[in-house]
Amino acid sequence: MPKVKTNRVKIPEGWELIEPTLRELQAKMREAENDPHDGKRKCEALWPIFKIAHQKSRYIYDLYHRRKEISKELYEFCLDQGYADRNLIAKWKKPGYERLCCLRCMQPRDHNFQTTCVCRVPKHLREEKVIECVHCGCNGCASGD
Repeated sequence: MPKVKTNRVKIPEGWELIEPTLRELQAKMREAENDPHDGKRKCEALWPIFKIAHQKSRYIYDLYHRRKEISKELYEFCLDQGYADRNLIAKWKKPGYERLCCLRCMQPRDHNFQTTCVCRVPKHLREEKVIECVHCGCNGCASGD
């Protein structure tokens, strides 16, 4: 007779410290997903979702890499369970991408002329001073800003 596998995941120590914040961000995400998008462009309806996903990833990144308040096991648990974006955090570790808003802004295939997004251009090099990214609504995520 085969073993019965359970889907129970061991929650690492320290989870109770970050759980309220993550639950609050998940509630905001649910609210943003259910918001009506009447009168908005198709891409504008997704901007709050990108913003909250970025906020969750940045929260976990800061707790582990900057403040060193959570353990490696808890950090890996959060990444495995989908509380943070592993690929976005990997980019934040590289020089020049510390303030990256989303991964779509740096992919050349998603933009005209096979370049990166306009929000990746430093403010002092822009022709227009006030811009918004089409993909995520970012006002500028270049490292030199």
